[in-house]
Amino acid sequence: MRLAVSVLCFVSAASSYAAAPLIKFNQSGYQHKGQKLAVIPGKSQQAFQLVALPSGQIVFKGQSSETQLWAPAGEAVSIADFSQVQSNGSYRLEVAGYAPVEVQISNQPYAQLHDAAIKAYYFNRASQQLAPAYAGVWARPAGHPDDQVKIHTSAASESRPTGTVVQSPKGWYDAGDYNKYIVNSGISTFTLLDAWTDFKDFYRERQWTIPESGNNTPDLLDEVLWNLDWMSSMQDPADGGVYHKLTTLNFEGAVMPHQAVAQRYLVQKTTAAALNFAAVMAKASRVLSEFDKEQPGKAALFRQQAIQAWQWASRNPAIYYQQPADVSTGAYGDKELADEFAWAAAELYLLTGEEPYLQQFFQLAQPVQNPSWASVAALGYFSLAKEAINLTPEQRQQVFSAITTAADQFVVQHQASAYKVAMVQEDFVWGSNAVAMNKAILLYKANQITAKASYVEAMQGLLDYVLGRNPLDLTYVTGFGVKSPQRIHHRPSQADAIKAPVPGWLAGGAQPGQQDKCKYNSKLPAKSYVDDWCSYASNEVTINWNAPLVYMLAAFSLQG
Repeated sequence: MRLAVSVLCFVSAASSYAAAPLIKFNQSGYQHKGQKLAVIPGKSQQAFQLVALPSGQIVFKGQSSETQLWAPAGEAVSIADFSQVQSNGSYRLEVAGYAPVEVQISNQPYAQLHDAAIKAYYFNRASQQLAPAYAGVWARPAGHPDDQVKIHTSAASESRPTGTVVQSPKGWYDAGDYNKYIVNSGISTFTLLDAWTDFKDFYRERQWTIPESGNNTPDLLDEVLWNLDWMSSMQDPADGGVYHKLTTLNFEGAVMPHQAVAQRYLVQKTTAAALNFAAVMAKASRVLSEFDKEQPGKAALFRQQAIQAWQWASRNPAIYYQQPADVSTGAYGDKELADEFAWAAAELYLLTGEEPYLQQFFQLAQPVQNPSWASVAALGYFSLAKEAINLTPEQRQQVFSAITTAADQFVVQHQASAYKVAMVQEDFVWGSNAVAMNKAILLYKANQITAKASYVEAMQGLLDYVLGRNPLDLTYVTGFGVKSPQRIHHRPSQADAIKAPVPGWLAGGAQPGQQDKCKYNSKLPAKSYVDDWCSYASNEVTINWNAPLVYMLAAFSLQG
């Protein structure tokens, strides 16, 4: 029987900015067998109790830890641990002198949240009308058919001179803007494909009310295919090169997609775009080989395109993105490409079984770092750890230890943190919440290699952080929790005349750069956030920030 879960009614009155509780906790709930922590500001060894609702029965009494300073927030806090409580239900967490908070414990506290986070991609589809049956109050006309896209001067070639009109429809809008970028689509699409690889049982029958629901392809792959089809069109068939982005010359204003009608262009082929494309298409080909009947020819096409993109990048190993003088949209520039070459080599080895790709991976392999659009070294390791069956024992150990070494560092950060979250000062960059979720993915991968309670606890701490156990008492996902973002930097949410933002989006999060020059209440790294449309530096949403959230919500849903 298929699971059909509606995600059109998540935003409730509870999301308003009523007086926030001082106790910081996971506002979406705790798994019945998992770690359950709350943060109490200001005082050591506070007595606390958990009261069952509606009976009023006290089911647990405890004392919080000694206070400890968490420098990113400038706060001294203690930890209340009620992990011993494992019975499902609603509870009131009480601490003398603090506003009580209601906490939920269940087998599946994140299922609805997961479905909203992945459905956010549907809401960001280009070239498609969002019908009320699927989008509810966020229904809108189609925007950007992208059937009259011009070749920019920077992308001109003999077969496609400047001004050539091409078609490049579908895909997801990258972020709060309406452009589409291969590099950022790369890690976003890969992470969702990796969620399929790791959690097939969770996804095979799961639906969240999109137009494709009910066909013979799982909804996750239907959604990913919307973007893969666009990515496929970004390769020049004449030489295998890949255009860096599809964009207007300047960012559009705060208008709905169908009102944003400026001319769009394919801009410059780059090595980074070709390698991201090659890696993702290789992964997609492997995944879709199982669905050749439902998606005829896709696996073969993506295989061919991946190899052609690799060949182009090998012939052109240092063509970096250079923003043209007449273009001002996102650059996603990257001049350190050893990690992209290694990632693509790993994916192509798994696609073809050809040893030279694997040799290239090990020649270029970088130490594992937390993944981001510009730092993809970990991704090849992830794929090899899961899928490579013919590695030598030495190669396998090299792959495994690269992942677990990084994860062990995150465990140390978790255990040293007053908030019990593996986030340190330098993690509070643009998109800090994605830093948290990508750290959680790496910990999950390490736990698959060697199961450790410390990995799971650090994973939980990072998820708790973005879901409310943070200095701002804020669930960073729109439409969820006691308090969540209301004015994200997202053009449809700003322009649609609906008070509630599109649900399921993870806001970028606190970071002290304040590049948008908005009015912030704090410069402290973990508090430098403002819930305002103007704050693209802290309150924008993007496809590459939601993807690791989706992955981790699936991971925890399977643990329930």
